[in-house]
Order: sequence, then structure tokens, then C-alpha cells
Amino acid sequence: MTLRTIQQLFDLTGKTALVTGGSRGLGLQMAHALGEAGAKVMLSSRKADDLVDAAAELKAAGIDVDWIAADCSKEADIRALADEAIKRMGHVDILVNNAGATWGSRAEDHPVEAWDKVMNVNIRGYFILAQHIGKHSMIARRSGRIINVASIAGLGGNPPDLQMLAYNTSKGAVINFTRALGCEWGPHNITVNAICPGFFPSKMTAGVLKSIGEEKLAAHAPLGRLGDDEDLKGLCVLFASDAGKHITGQWLAVDGGVSVITGG
Repeated sequence: MTLRTIQQLFDLTGKTALVTGGSRGLGLQMAHALGEAGAKVMLSSRKADDLVDAAAELKAAGIDVDWIAADCSKEADIRALADEAIKRMGHVDILVNNAGATWGSRAEDHPVEAWDKVMNVNIRGYFILAQHIGKHSMIARRSGRIINVASIAGLGGNPPDLQMLAYNTSKGAVINFTRALGCEWGPHNITVNAICPGFFPSKMTAGVLKSIGEEKLAAHAPLGRLGDDEDLKGLCVLFASDAGKHITGQWLAVDGGVSVITGG
């Protein structure tokens, strides 16, 4: 066996990656990371206009990128997305399940339809897309990397003023989905891992950041800050590349140390 250098282990040249929720925020950050490491990137989200802008940003950075609009709460859209991604790229080496939804409500007043919306996107959608990509691209090739974006919210509860029962529940499910799928698909040489971000400024977290305050939330982290536009890049490429080929069924928090204090 010829040992590779660390640069070679992290190199994604010739690989293909599908990133859902990839038009902004954490998804776009991870798309940058995968593309910068050499992968061809396929972005997906619901809105074509957002995807056009995101793709232009990646192209300006020298990344080979394409996009497909799809709603990851709808099974038909998810399966069409998977088929079209495989058709355009030939196969999918790396799947980043990142599309997400949230809802703020007291548990006793939480609308059932809102509960279903969050679960449909955050866990059912992850399952359907991973199942389809695995079955039609990864298993036969005996190769694949699946990265599920969970959250430190999936590690436990929240303070009473953060009323996110459905979101926390869905992200806890993502963590165990990752463990179970990693075990089942290990014999196919497919790794499945999860990233658990803490608070990053984004459209999804804007309401919480405004109501509680960025400085107050940052003060809860041992590192004294929120996540930034670089903080998911390294872990994403580790899980996507041969540098992480012996890691599966795992989750890692990227939260400035918040989960250490809360016991996650």
C-alpha cells in the first residue's frame, strides 16, 4: 500500500457532491468547501433564483457547479432530484443532507401541521434522498459519503424561552438515523456521519438571534463567539474525503463548546 499525503487524503478532485439547502447559509458554506477541495457540486433548494445567485458565487470561486430546484418536503421532488443529479453527474459520491425547517411554538399549542412540516423536511426527506442515492448510485459502486446536518438542538432540550420542540426532536432523529444507517451501509463502503452545528447567523436562526441577542448567545460558548462562514468547512471535507474513510455513524458538534457545558 502506497501511503498518501494529507493533501491527497483530503483531495476531492474527480468527486461529485449533491448539497441540499445549498443556496445559502451552512449549505452554501459546505458547497464552497467541497468545491474548493476539487469536487463538482450540484446545489439544490426550493427557489431557482437563490440557486442562480449561489451558483454564480461558486463559479466566481472557480468551482464546477450546477443546480436543481426541488422541495425536500415532497417525495416526488426528492426522487426527481436524485435521478436528475445522477443523470447530470453520472453518479453521486457525496450527499450532504442539509435542507431544513423549523417552527417556534409552545408544546401545548404546537400545530400538528407544523410538526409534520418540520419532520417531513428534517428527517423524512433525509431518509428518502439517502435511500434513493444509496440504492441507485452508491451501493452498486461500493463507495459513498453521506453527511447529515443535525444540530446541537438534537442533543437535548432548550431553555424554556426557546420553544423548538419539533426541531429538537427531528434533529435528535437525524443523529440516530446517522448511527443506524452508518451501521447498515458500512459493508457497502458507505460512510454516514452527522455535523451538529451550534448557533450560526443564518435566515433560520435570525429570529432567535434577534430575540435573545447575538452577544448573549456567544457568551454561552467557551470560545465566546458564534459560528462563522468557515467553521463547517474542515469537518465537511473530512467526512467527505478519504481522510475520514474510517469514520462512520458518528456526530460531531461545531458549536464553540456549548454542548460541552450543557452535557450533550
